[in-house]
Amino acid sequence: MAGAAALLIIGTAGAGYLYYRHLNGNLQKSALNLGDHQAPKPTANAAGQTPLNILLIGSDARDTKENQKLGGAKSTFGGTPLADVQMLLHVSADRSNMSVVSLPRDTVLKIPKCTDEKGKTYPATGWTLANESLGRGGAGCTVATWESLTGIHIDHFMRIDFSGVVSMADAIGGVPVCVDANVYSHTHDGHGSGLKLKKGTTSVKGQQALQWLRTRYGFWPDTDVVRTKAQHEYMNSMVRQLRKGTKLTDPGKLMDLAEAATHALKVDNGLSGKSLYDLAGELKKVPTARITMTTMPNVNSVRPGFEEKVDPKAGDADKLFAMIRDDTPLDGKGSKKKPAEKVSKDPAAPKGDIGITVRNGTAGDGGLPSKGRAGEIATLLTGQGFSRAVADQTLDPQKNTEVLFPSADLEGDAQAVAKALGVPLKSAKKSTQVTGVTVVVGSDWRTGTVYPKSTADDGKTPDSANALHGDDKSACMHVDPAYTW
Repeated sequence: MAGAAALLIIGTAGAGYLYYRHLNGNLQKSALNLGDHQAPKPTANAAGQTPLNILLIGSDARDTKENQKLGGAKSTFGGTPLADVQMLLHVSADRSNMSVVSLPRDTVLKIPKCTDEKGKTYPATGWTLANESLGRGGAGCTVATWESLTGIHIDHFMRIDFSGVVSMADAIGGVPVCVDANVYSHTHDGHGSGLKLKKGTTSVKGQQALQWLRTRYGFWPDTDVVRTKAQHEYMNSMVRQLRKGTKLTDPGKLMDLAEAATHALKVDNGLSGKSLYDLAGELKKVPTARITMTTMPNVNSVRPGFEEKVDPKAGDADKLFAMIRDDTPLDGKGSKKKPAEKVSKDPAAPKGDIGITVRNGTAGDGGLPSKGRAGEIATLLTGQGFSRAVADQTLDPQKNTEVLFPSADLEGDAQAVAKALGVPLKSAKKSTQVTGVTVVVGSDWRTGTVYPKSTADDGKTPDSANALHGDDKSACMHVDPAYTW
């Protein structure tokens, strides 16, 4: 969203300590993660570099006169804010590429337990909409929800509301956007954004930019998913506009951008005026052509009561998240050479001497567990000579199948079991939560005796992610004929 522009404020270099302190005073801050657990931080590459993950959150809060004037019925004024825009911005460890993943507002998921900074606890939810996380303690609960869903560690968040988008858009200046027909997202039905544009390319700013980012009814097929596509078109165009224009070299205009951004944003406690500048410098290293916008692959929800919403698409969504976790470029320009798996120096014991416990973790995707799954895999192992493999009735939900071991002297045994099952050797992991070699059969292997081969390592972004690259100037929103004029 427009929060990404804050990362492009690179002209305050050399402004000095006093100016950075001034910018820092503009920022509103809160805790990064309000959940009980955090996704593990990524390991550094050979050069000691690590990826950077920033969650951009667009709030629909009607908590000020400015926000109330810009959108929503009076019945929504002062209500619980919703995270209607959620985008994960991933910058690769070597800063050669950047990926953005949007989570549709209408995604059905489970929100983890969150505790706000005043000590109020919000218990974990059943199936609910992704945008409700913001109202359960703040942006730190939205971060916790993302980490729970994706397994991706988030370093920072930036939150912006309606009036913030308008002020940022004004400071940026016009951003060219395209529609393939005249469009009017009329508001008489209570749903439209008010956007009215002629066919072709128009430069939008201020309130009109906000209308573009909010438009759902007007862009075919009038879904929250297609709205993310419009937001991607705007962001790519904004980046191109900023980089080719004068704003990044004109000190006065850059100061205006810096002031607008720091007044508009609410950020985590780890960010400051100076660190925003540092982040911008990191993003400047990424060529426009290597910026890739995507939407989480999704399908119509099968959850009772959520038939008009969406679920993550099995396989494709997991693959997209895995590519981000593994720092795989979404533009397909990553290394084609698959790294060799690390084989333990600890020799494996004879198969018949290895004690193995098998647990059923197939409910890791939020569905019901596959009945008898632990027994099926235990039988598969005994048939291969692991005579001490037994099924444990404990349910241990997790998304990916893993072979856990408690100490280094059992690593070789765990890798032998992983190899026998056909799961990647990297799935053999040390864990203090087990007392012996333990297989947890994840939701990625619900049926059958042959582990499904993952395509996450092929370097190809799923088609269902609707990738849009930063240098693609052909993007143009398709207008619903019911909203033309």
